[in-house]
Formats: sequence, C-alpha cells, structure tokens
Amino acid sequence: MTNDDLQRLVEQISLASFGKPFRHHATFNARLRTTGGRYRLTDHDIEINPKMLTEHGEAVLIGVIKHELCHYHLHLAGQSGQHRTVAFKKLLQQVGGLRFAPAPLHRQPRMRRWMLYECVQCHQRYYRARRIDVSKMVCGRCHGHLRWQKTVIAEERPQ
Repeated sequence: MTNDDLQRLVEQISLASFGKPFRHHATFNARLRTTGGRYRLTDHDIEINPKMLTEHGEAVLIGVIKHELCHYHLHLAGQSGQHRTVAFKKLLQQVGGLRFAPAPLHRQPRMRRWMLYECVQCHQRYYRARRIDVSKMVCGRCHGHLRWQKTVIAEERPQ
C-alpha cells in the first residue's frame, strides 16, 4: 500500500465512520517504533506505522486510522482529543477504533558499540557504552591506569 492508497483509505473511513471529510495528509512513517500512529496538532496530518499493515493486517490498520481520526475530528471541533477524556473514549467506542495498538512482532536487535578498557597493572577489563577519560579514571580493583583496547559491536554488553 502506498501513501496515496493510505490517503484514500483515510478519506473513505472519515466519511463513512465520522460523516466528516478528512482534508489533510495521511502518510506512512517507518520511524514510528512504539506507536501505531500519530496525529500532529501543528499541521493536522496523520502518520501511520507501516508495521500495523505488514505485521497485523488491514483490520488493525483501520482500527489505528479510526483512533487517529478521533484525535483529528475532536481537535478540529475545538474539543480536547486526549486519550483520557470522556468525549474521546465515547467517540472511539462509537466508531470501533482501537484503544491500543498491538506491539510489533518482529523486533530487530539493536547493535551497540562497547568500548573496552583494560587496567595496565591487574588486567581487569571494563566495557563501557560511552568513552571515558583515562587520565581521570582508574581501576576499581588496584587503582592502576586504564588503557583503551578496542571497540566491540554487540547486542548486549560483553562479559
């Protein structure tokens, strides 16, 4: 599904479920990680996480679109579109939108850089996510000087 297809789908759902036209832009945003969609207050556009369609199907996508359209129509009507308001909950229930978006199924492990430091005297190893100033820091075991060894790329902190 392209952004044009999504735009047409949002316009159709808005007219069918809310009886009001959707006059702004709806696009997919692959940078959304923890949410199904987002309604932007500044320009009234709607962004949808493409994983709602690819991983969960069209029914979940329509539920997320209805959720974002509730924010949209309440905000343009001058009401609060926050999740906790009675108006939002009532409208969401009337149109059959999703209250919460499902979690992504395929989560990619995040590779991180770990800096390996080693004590010159006792050879104690230290893995740190951030660089440290070896002129100020010393070994916690013997108070010897530390020396940077290498950078390791791994999902979790190496042992």
